[in-house]
Amino acid sequence: MRRAYAIYLIVNLLILGFIVNYVWTLLSLLVVTGRSDAISRAELPGPNSPLPKQRQAVIPKIIHQTYSNTSIPERWKEAQRSCLDLHEDYEYKLWTDKSSREFISQEYPWFLETFDSYTYPIQRADAIRYFVLAHFGGIYIDMDDGCNRRLDALLAYPAWVRRTVPTGISNDVMGSVPHHPFFLRVIDALPRYDRNWVLPYVTVMGSTGPLFLSVIWRHYNSEGSHAEKDRVRILFPDEYNAHSWSFFTHHEGSSWHQSDVKLIMWMARNWIMLFVLGTVIGLSVIFAGFWVYARFCLGAGSPKKRASLRRLRFWRTQSSGKIDYELLDRESDHRV
Repeated sequence: MRRAYAIYLIVNLLILGFIVNYVWTLLSLLVVTGRSDAISRAELPGPNSPLPKQRQAVIPKIIHQTYSNTSIPERWKEAQRSCLDLHEDYEYKLWTDKSSREFISQEYPWFLETFDSYTYPIQRADAIRYFVLAHFGGIYIDMDDGCNRRLDALLAYPAWVRRTVPTGISNDVMGSVPHHPFFLRVIDALPRYDRNWVLPYVTVMGSTGPLFLSVIWRHYNSEGSHAEKDRVRILFPDEYNAHSWSFFTHHEGSSWHQSDVKLIMWMARNWIMLFVLGTVIGLSVIFAGFWVYARFCLGAGSPKKRASLRRLRFWRTQSSGKIDYELLDRESDHRV
């Protein structure tokens, strides 16, 4: 009988191990901060200072942005103009739905089927930013991000992304040299992560958005230390937009969010309650499974097994005095 219960316990542990292994990368993002790759304020020149002579710009002076067409909404024109005015010597590329598809069709035809099959337009907007950075290099900036100072200092890092709180990285501002191994890894992984997760927000985040990028970043870094030219440096909130000397300003955005986002945000605000509830449900499922296993698997066996099951303290009911006396008498006889 003990063997049967040991088998049940082992099976449950195997199932739990499989689940933990499946989501291990997501769990690790809760504790991996990327601080060792941070672009610290100490190494950045002031807003009006040029790059130090010992540091060279390696990212080309190109600013990429995406929108469905060339008619930019009024609420984003100020942000767009702030970047154009500060970077008159940069090349500016606006990637529309039409030009994005033409670029993928011409340069990356192997991805065109996936590109066309995306359910939500934001997935194509996410994907194209990775491809243009991998192909041309430069700096990608979301339409709802404005420029607070010139970005020349960020050109000295072969690849960089922005840290988000509490976990992972974002894809709203990024920089890269052409053909950086990280962004090559990102575009190569896109077809494998093209899955539908029922909720639009989760589907977008996990297939092309920040969650997808964070998972690839975690895998990339877990391979070990990289040479300086292959590192992905991290722009933390202070350097992003928290101060008057930060690089960017943030404007109204998230135009692709749908009603399911309210559910996600509610879950984020009430995660402690959901954790407790999930733990209770999980334990209930385990004990219910144990009861079914004992009732219909062990209990359906031989009379000897059923008798053994009844003798387990976990299942024993109140015994009468007669039965207790008989058991004691048998033990006494056995000892004699």
